Amino acid sequence: MNRRAFLRSGVAVAGVSVAGCGSDTPTGTLATYVSDRPGAIGDFTACVVSLSELRVLPADETTGTEEHTGSELVFKLDDIAVNLVELTGATAALAGERKLAVGEYAYLKLGVSSVEATLDDGETAMVSTPGDAALKFDHPFEIRAGERTRFTADFAPVPGSDRGRYLLRPVASETTVSYE
Repeated sequence: MNRRAFLRSGVAVAGVSVAGCGSDTPTGTLATYVSDRPGAIGDFTACVVSLSELRVLPADETTGTEEHTGSELVFKLDDIAVNLVELTGATAALAGERKLAVGEYAYLKLGVSSVEATLDDGETAMVSTPGDAALKFDHPFEIRAGERTRFTADFAPVPGSDRGRYLLRPVASETTVSYE
């Protein structure tokens, strides 16, 4: 079976997951962190986001472009809860670590199962996510053999037209990737 077929057949397993890894396929670690951009988060005393899954899409191996040939690899996160109010500035929370096959990846998505938020006046806020309840970060990254790739996904609640309504959005300009 070729590497592309391995990537498409990656399966999440409890604990550390290895996607697309045969006995001779080199791997690296993807450490996914979550942070919050300053702004509307100042309206909240708490904004707890529960993350249910992590999805990544391998980039095309033959052209090196972002033309996608495979399907997303999906990893369960067991509803990891992060309070965005506590993650402003350079502070970030680890959402999960996964072993992945070495290679280029086109994007990362974080599945959101729920958001519970309280405004600074004590009222409950309605915070929703766009589309399919997944926040997509169109920020290509690389998994390198034996290295740890730190992907920090930054998102923020954006006020809607009605008081107490917000939309949770990814912030592309604040999303970072570093290699350790």
